[in-house]
Amino acid sequence: MTIKEKLIPKFLRKYVFYYREHGFKKTVKKFGWKLFAIIFLYYLIRDSILYIIIPYFVLKGIF
Repeated sequence: MTIKEKLIPKFLRKYVFYYREHGFKKTVKKFGWKLFAIIFLYYLIRDSILYIIIPYFVLKGIF
């Protein structure tokens, strides 16, 4: 397993490997739009923590 593959969250790996082998259209047909909703929510939560919540607590602690 390469470093690039280790950076992919475990719950998304099977979808990423399927996408690489079969392409976008077949991935959408097999897993549906629910997969893209899950990916969107994952990154929304992750980025909210990184860019909003952590800086808020850092600034609150400093001031």
